[in-house]
Amino acid sequence: MPTIKSSYLGSLRTQATHVLSGNALITDAPLDNNGKGEAFSPTDLVSAALGSCMVTIMGIVAERDGVSLEALSWEITKIMESSPRKIKEIQVDFHWSGAPFTPEFSQKLKNAARTCPIALSLDPAVTQTINFDF
Repeated sequence: MPTIKSSYLGSLRTQATHVLSGNALITDAPLDNNGKGEAFSPTDLVSAALGSCMVTIMGIVAERDGVSLEALSWEITKIMESSPRKIKEIQVDFHWSGAPFTPEFSQKLKNAARTCPIALSLDPAVTQTINFDF
């Protein structure tokens, strides 16, 4: 059984539907690549997946230790290369003022983030710049 079913909607747009949940998302080509920029681009999704994967793995570690990550936020900056067109760098900036844990636990979370499945799956040519403000 497939995980995702997708279709081309025309005008450089796609729709992907998560089979198990029925949730759908739309992609649009970015403004700088002939699109309208009205939705996530495929490379935006790769970048968002990195941050979400990092936090998911951090959340697994935190829950195991009885810590909530609810005040954690992050920002993603994607930097593209033009020739060939590909992701050059993904910057992930985590923010959490007043994080309720020790420096040892903070390091545990940082290690978890850096070893999430997406971080380990991206080509080493894609620079992952990760900043932890906690």
